[in-house]
Amino acid sequence: MNTPNYIKSLLAPNTKKPQGRKVWSIDLESVWLPFFTATNAMGDTSIPSDALGCPLRLGYDKSGAVRFSQAGRPVIRVAKDISDNVRLVRDNFTANLINYAGEVMNQNTEAYKAQIELANKAGEPIAQHDRLQLSKAIQAQVEAEAVECAKAKAEAEREAQPEREAVPV
Repeated sequence: MNTPNYIKSLLAPNTKKPQGRKVWSIDLESVWLPFFTATNAMGDTSIPSDALGCPLRLGYDKSGAVRFSQAGRPVIRVAKDISDNVRLVRDNFTANLINYAGEVMNQNTEAYKAQIELANKAGEPIAQHDRLQLSKAIQAQVEAEAVECAKAKAEAEREAQPEREAVPV
């Protein structure tokens, strides 16, 4: 089985770093809007022009008042038609990845199993190291809590004892 070009292209590095609002971690202005405009032009989607023309919308609460974040900034949302279509693309993308993996598992079973064994073998020392470090960190945390508890108990006992007066000898 030959790997399809669309899968190879997903694995090729791309040096472009788009800036701007992200939807599903993908730039809205440079990727989603041109893509959905193209799909509308080809008749594959029918996203309303107002959604493509003004993809960012002010967020409102149930009473119709403008919503603000805890930082005091107005909440900005992506138009529902665009976000719904992004969700559809994401779901289809995920299904294609799962389908491709299933095809490879069925058509190239031995190589797939070899990759799993190789990954498990290579990952075991890392997992062991992490387990050891986690165990040490938990032990240190328990010891620190015990010391704090002992200090608090000693302080409470000191405060509970009455002050002794100095008696001349």
